[in-house]
Amino acid sequence: MSRAARRRRVLSVASEVFPLVKTGGLADVTGALPAALAPHGVETRTLVPGYPSVIEKLERRDEVHRFPELFGGPAELLSAEAAGLELFVIDAPHLYGRAGNPYVDQQGRDWHDNAQRFAALSLVAAEIGHGLLPRYVPRVIHAHDWQAALAPAYLRYRAARRPKAARPATVMTVHNLAFQGHFPAALLTTLLLPPASLAIDGVEYFGGIGFLKAGLQFADRISTVSPTYASEIRTHEGGMGLDGLLRVRSEVVSGIVNGLDEAVWDPRNDPHLPQTYTRSNLGRRRENKRALKQRFGIETAEMAPLFGVVSRLSEQKGLDLLLAALPRLLSLGADLALLGSGDAALENGFRAAAAGAPGRIGVVIGYDEALAHLIQGGSDALLVPSRFEPCGLTQLAAMRYGAVPVVSRVGGLNDTVIDANEAALAAGVATGIQFAPTTREGLEQALGRAASLWSGRRAWRRIQRNGMATPVGWERPAAHYAKLYREVVAEKAGATS
Repeated sequence: MSRAARRRRVLSVASEVFPLVKTGGLADVTGALPAALAPHGVETRTLVPGYPSVIEKLERRDEVHRFPELFGGPAELLSAEAAGLELFVIDAPHLYGRAGNPYVDQQGRDWHDNAQRFAALSLVAAEIGHGLLPRYVPRVIHAHDWQAALAPAYLRYRAARRPKAARPATVMTVHNLAFQGHFPAALLTTLLLPPASLAIDGVEYFGGIGFLKAGLQFADRISTVSPTYASEIRTHEGGMGLDGLLRVRSEVVSGIVNGLDEAVWDPRNDPHLPQTYTRSNLGRRRENKRALKQRFGIETAEMAPLFGVVSRLSEQKGLDLLLAALPRLLSLGADLALLGSGDAALENGFRAAAAGAPGRIGVVIGYDEALAHLIQGGSDALLVPSRFEPCGLTQLAAMRYGAVPVVSRVGGLNDTVIDANEAALAAGVATGIQFAPTTREGLEQALGRAASLWSGRRAWRRIQRNGMATPVGWERPAAHYAKLYREVVAEKAGATS
């Protein structure tokens, strides 16, 4: 293979990838980015754990390396293909051969050996980077979130094992800083880290081993999933204990907004909608609204505005604020259709709210992909009142489907939604409603603004059409990632020349 071709090789390292395994937006990103990068000349392979849901979906598999021992047992490294993705899969049943959620057991507790399970993912990535597979040598290793974040550290500390190998450039992407991977210092030897690494300029973090901290410490470049979130995580309020390190490394931190899979989310031919539509025939959405109201048992007149929610039920997502603001929402003559699961107190709170306002509030606890599409295609507005939101995909889907997003002014919500203030309305560029601060009062004011705009249907329709015309796919994000890869490879080459 030519030097130019090798220069384009990127090894993406992630604990989940759509459609093989998914618990959240991380999988959507790692699943969509390889195809989006291909037009930019970037050849991406994804290294993923061999969970049962991954192994069973492999269309082609070849063993390319055998590990006699990998954190407690033997393992095979497979070169594989599935769902159009080029993969490396770690087939290690003692680590990954468990049904259900990749991170927690059936009681919702973290798997007892998560440190070893995801250290293995990072270690194998580092070994590939150091030349484990002579026919596949990546120029960039792109680690996603804490589960892959030890890869840059292993590349640094284990370089002596392969002294002739050129270390690849590394990119560390933070999808949510709240999840950091913190484990006891007693595991240092178990995780094959040298004693000297347990230091402030190593993997040490609040007396233990910080996986994400290690990635932020040693990666050549750090990215996160929106420019505003990249700024927020460098503040004391938003840095969650890592802001000091991120400020020190500020020059290598950047934000790239996520994209949405526009083939999956397309109101023109969505099989989950009773009626498909485009921005030029938005009146067809009425049939979806009727179906949505019937599904949730909402019985008000068609002209009543219908707010939708598709979310994890948590304080991070601001759903406690919405629960408190429901009396205001109802007083505006609006209704609510909510799909989600999460904190038991919030689940019970919304169930009680639905019981107390029959025919006005409908709640489905859980997740249903088809129903999520119907909420986007049938609700008049979509609520995303998050206290922090690294990027968010729900508001992107809402804009694409003509459900006006009502969002807090944080993170990626701030970067993707143009507030319908007086100037934006006059200029004809508004795509949604933002509010700040993220409080009950702020949300109630936003609900009032939404109801007022709804009553002036012409302005509302313009906001819908603007949102549907907004590019929300992967074209621009992929171009930014390709540029980031080129820069970090050039910097690495310059540093070693």
